[in-house]
Amino acid sequence: MSDRLPLLLLPGLLCDHDLWASVLTGLSDQAQMTVADLTRDDSVSAMAARVLDEAPTGRFALAGLSMGGYVAQEIMRQAPERVIGLALLDTSARPDSDDQKLRRRALIDLAGRGRFKGVTPKLLPMLIHERRLSDDALTGRIMAMAERVGQAAFVRQQEAIIGRVDGRGDLSRIACPTLVVCGRDDALTPLPLAEEMAAAIPGAMLRVVEDCGHLPPMEKPDEAVTVLADWLDRLTF
Repeated sequence: MSDRLPLLLLPGLLCDHDLWASVLTGLSDQAQMTVADLTRDDSVSAMAARVLDEAPTGRFALAGLSMGGYVAQEIMRQAPERVIGLALLDTSARPDSDDQKLRRRALIDLAGRGRFKGVTPKLLPMLIHERRLSDDALTGRIMAMAERVGQAAFVRQQEAIIGRVDGRGDLSRIACPTLVVCGRDDALTPLPLAEEMAAAIPGAMLRVVEDCGHLPPMEKPDEAVTVLADWLDRLTF
C-alpha cells in the first residue's frame, strides 16, 4: 500500500489527463494521483457521484480546474467527510449568467449539426495568456485534448455546466485546507471570482499565477506544481 496521499485531479471542459501532465510528474513523490473522467455525464451532480464511486477507498485530496472545480465543489456538498484538502483552480462558485447560457446553447446547437470544432485558434485567447499564443507546442496540446474529448462529451459537459447550482452559499461550510488558484490574466474565470471564493472559504489560501491565463498547469507548470506541493504539505493523511 502506498504511503503517498491519494489525490484526485478533475479536468476542465474539453480537457483530459494532459491538463495535469506537469502535476502528475512534479507531485509523484507526494501523491498517488488519479485523473477523473468527466466525459460521461450531463450534470455536475452525476459527475461528482461517479468520481466518488470510482475514487480510492477512504479519504483523498481533491483538485479541480474550471469545470473540474464545479465538480469539486459538488463533491464537497455530497461527501465532504471524504476530502482531506481542496484545491480550486481557475473556477467559480457562481452559476452561468443568462448570456453565458445562451452562448453555450448556441455551441451545443452547432455541435448537434455536426459543426463541432473543439478548441480552435480563434478560441485560444480565452484560454491562455496572449504571450503564449505563438507557442505551437502548447496550443497544439490544447487543441489535441479537445479533439480527444470529442463532440458528444462536449455537449454533455456544456449541459452540465449550464445546469450547475449557485454554490456561493456553500463555501462557508468547507472545513478542509483549501487552496484557490487563478491565473492573473484569466479571461474565462477572472481573478475577482477566485478572490470571492477565497474570502468565503474559512482559512483558504489564494495564490495568483502571474503572466498566466485559464490553464496554469499547462501555461506555468512549475508555478502550478509549486503551489500545489505547498498545499499538499499542509494536509494530514
